[in-house]
Amino acid sequence: MMKGNYNVKLHFAEIMFSNDRTFSIFGRRIFDVSIQGRKYLKDFNIMEEAGGVGKGITRDFNVDVNDSTLQIHLSWAGKGTNAVPMRGVYGPLISAITVTPNFKIPSNRLSAGAIAGIVIGSLALVLLILFVLWKMGYIFRKDQTDKELLELKTGYFSLRQIKAATNNFDPENKIGEGGFGPVYKGILSDGAVIAVKQLSSKSKQGNREFVNEIGMISALQHPNLVKLYGCCIEGNQLLLVYEYMENNSLARALFGKPEQKLNLDWRTRMKICVGIARGLAYLHEESRLKIVHRDIKATNVLLDKHLNAKISDFGLAKLDEEENTHISTRIAGTMLVLYDNIIKF
Repeated sequence: MMKGNYNVKLHFAEIMFSNDRTFSIFGRRIFDVSIQGRKYLKDFNIMEEAGGVGKGITRDFNVDVNDSTLQIHLSWAGKGTNAVPMRGVYGPLISAITVTPNFKIPSNRLSAGAIAGIVIGSLALVLLILFVLWKMGYIFRKDQTDKELLELKTGYFSLRQIKAATNNFDPENKIGEGGFGPVYKGILSDGAVIAVKQLSSKSKQGNREFVNEIGMISALQHPNLVKLYGCCIEGNQLLLVYEYMENNSLARALFGKPEQKLNLDWRTRMKICVGIARGLAYLHEESRLKIVHRDIKATNVLLDKHLNAKISDFGLAKLDEEENTHISTRIAGTMLVLYDNIIKF
C-alpha cells in the first residue's frame, strides 16, 4: 500500500449466536480489534452492538500506513464462548473490510504506444509460459489439482485427492448406500477423516449452478446438521465431502446386524429426538436459506462418537428433480417413519 492516511471500515454481522434459542443461550462472541498494533475495540460484541443476529454493523477508523502494510488483528480475549454452540464457530468474526485512501493518488500516465507495447509483450510472455507448461504436462490435464490448493474447508476437492483418500473408492471403505449414491470413508493427506458421497444425479442444472447450490448448503452450520466440507466435479464424477460420523446412521444403530446395533437407553433416545427436532427447526425456520428436508428418516440421521444426532442429505432433493426448479410440491422420501421407528424399537 502507498504511504499515507486511510479510512478503514470494518463490516461485522453476527450469524450464529442468538439468545432466543436454547442451544446458544450461553453463546457469546467477544473479541478485540487491533489495527497497526493499536487496540481500537476491546471486548467487542457483534450481536449487542448490532442489536441482533444477521444485522450488519460497521466501524470506521483513520489509520496511517508507513511501511506499505496494513495489519488488522482480531483476537479472542478469553471472555467469549469457546465451544457453544459448536466448535469452530465461536471465534472472532468479520464480514468485510473496506480501505479508502484519504489522499489523492498520483497518476503516472503512459502513452498509448507504451501501454500497447506492455500489453502485447505481457500476452506473448504468458502464452509462451503456458506453452512450455503444456509441453511439460503440468497444465490442461484432466486430473490437474491446481497445485493442490483444493484443501479441506476451501469448498473444492480434486478427484485425485478423493481417490487417494478412499483408496480409489475401495469397496472395503464403503460405509453406506443412500438414495443419492454410495458413501465411502476417506482419510486426507493431513489425517482428517471424511465421508464421500458419490452422487448419481438426475439434475439438469450445470456445474456452475450445482456449485452454487452446494455453496449455499455448506454455509448452513448447526450442531445437529452434518457439516458439508465441499464438492468435486471432474468429468462425470459428482462428489460431496462431509464430516465423518463415527456411529454411522440411526437406522443401523436400531435395525442393523447384531454386531452393528447400539444399546440406546431412553435418555439417549430422547437426546436423539430432540437433536433431530432442533436440526429441522433450524432448516425450516431459523436459517436464512429455508430448506424443507422432504426425506427425514432413520437412514438420514447420523450419529457422532457422542451419539449426537445430525441430519444429512438436507438441500439435496433438488438434485433428483425432473425439472430444474427451486420449488417442488412432489412428495419425496418416507413420511412419518423416523420417530415411529425410534419409539417402537
